[in-house]
Amino acid sequence: MQNALFDLPETPSEHAVIARFRLGGDDFGDPDQRSLVFAAERSMGAAVKAADVGEVDGNEFGGGEVVIFAYGPDAEALYRVMERDLRALPFRPAHAVLRYGEPADDVPTERIEL
Repeated sequence: MQNALFDLPETPSEHAVIARFRLGGDDFGDPDQRSLVFAAERSMGAAVKAADVGEVDGNEFGGGEVVIFAYGPDAEALYRVMERDLRALPFRPAHAVLRYGEPADDVPTERIEL
């Protein structure tokens, strides 16, 4: 659909997959746990890029957990590509939130237990 005022194509909204894992050890997890997360993140990043569904945008460690962020135009497609690596991480409890739109919007989300 075109924006009638400026006759420009609309850009698709940015969906997200935000995965949260509880870690052990200190606030940032143990070194072995961080290594597993980094390896999974590299694997997911390559798979997401190859499938052309978005990008894995990084992580945030702290408070005894890690959060992995990924963005693209279709949260479900993004999650399908990432799911194997997310479920392979051994840290629990864990879940992923699929966000179907921009964060500033009141958009639907779906929580998936991992």
